[in-house]
Formats: sequence, structure tokens, C-alpha cells
Amino acid sequence: MGGACGYGNLYAQGYGTRTTALSTALFANGAACGQCYKLVCDRKTDRTWCKPGVSVTVTATNFCPPNWSIPSDRGGWCNPPRPHFDMAQPAWEKIGVYRGGIIPVIYRRVSCVKKGGVRFAINGHDYFNLVLVTNVAGPGSIRAMDVRGSRSPDWMPMARNWGANWHSLTYLNGQGLSFRVTVTDGQTIVFANVVPPNWRFGQSFASNLQFNL
Repeated sequence: MGGACGYGNLYAQGYGTRTTALSTALFANGAACGQCYKLVCDRKTDRTWCKPGVSVTVTATNFCPPNWSIPSDRGGWCNPPRPHFDMAQPAWEKIGVYRGGIIPVIYRRVSCVKKGGVRFAINGHDYFNLVLVTNVAGPGSIRAMDVRGSRSPDWMPMARNWGANWHSLTYLNGQGLSFRVTVTDGQTIVFANVVPPNWRFGQSFASNLQFNL
């Protein structure tokens, strides 16, 4: 729950327990938030704690920080440059035996499959609009984002604030909002007027548009 991507309640957001924190090598300062990975336990390396013939797909929702006081092969599992997945226990137990604790994995990034459209939650305050983007299919992670108010002629670039939160420092109160979102495989969708003019901070809005797998 919670975590460095800012998704908050992972059940309410649709991520459930198929989630993972990523080490520094994979997290990319939050740019990897929302990405999906398919993992199997590497039985060639460790037959004792690997479950055979199974895989699990997880979504990146958190950051596993390094621990510089211990070596990367003796407890500092998330230290650079090691790629490491600190998985939610139900997801981990799909591929590993609980007592194993740490298992070797083979992984690859895969497309994220989501139900429904991309969702936007608006937080912050006047002149600081903090928009959390969730339920992103396809690549799962966002490369760039712009906003346009209903009284604004031009698109205004937003900046990644932290995790999956993007911010704009423009006064947008009382305007309908459109977002232009580009994900990390280059797809761009314009979510026209996805937020009505009477929006308030703390509200969430679901679109009926979604990225291709």
C-alpha cells in the first residue's frame, strides 16, 4: 500500500497484490512506475526454493532503496547495479517457496493489461495541480504529459513531481481539463475534457480511453 509511485490504496486502484518495488537500477527515479514484468524463478540456479513451471506478472508500484552498509550479495539486494524485485508476498509465493526468502529470477518487461480507461486523480492546491495517473495499459509508464484548460488556447507541459504524479504550476481552477499523455513506447492519447469545470482537489476521474497493448 502507498509507496514511492504514489498509487495509495493498491486495491482501490486495481493493482491488488500483484505488485513489486524496484531497485534503483530499474526504478529510474519513478519513470518505471506502472511498468509490468513477468518473472519466473530460475531453477537452473536454485532448484530448492523455485516452484517449477509457473510465472507471475507484477506491476511496479514502489521503490526498494539501497542499503549501502551491507554488500549487494549479502543483504543489500537493492543496491546498484543489481536489478531486484521486492515483491508483495502473494505474488512472490506464486513462483517461490516462502522459506527461501531470496530467489534468483528470470524476468522481462511485458505489456500491462488493464480494465477500463486511464484514470486521473487531482490533488494539490491553487497554482499547484498534482495529477496522479493510474490504470495505464500497454507500457504502463509515462514519458510526458501536458494539460490544457478549457479557457487556455495552448497545451502546457507538466513535470514529473514524484512517482506517477505530474504537476502543473498554472492556475486551472474552474476550467475543464484535458490531458495529453505520452507513454514510454511513444503512444500519445489526448484525453479531451476528461475533467469537468466543477472539479475539486481530491477528486478522481476515469476516461474511456486506453493505450494499446
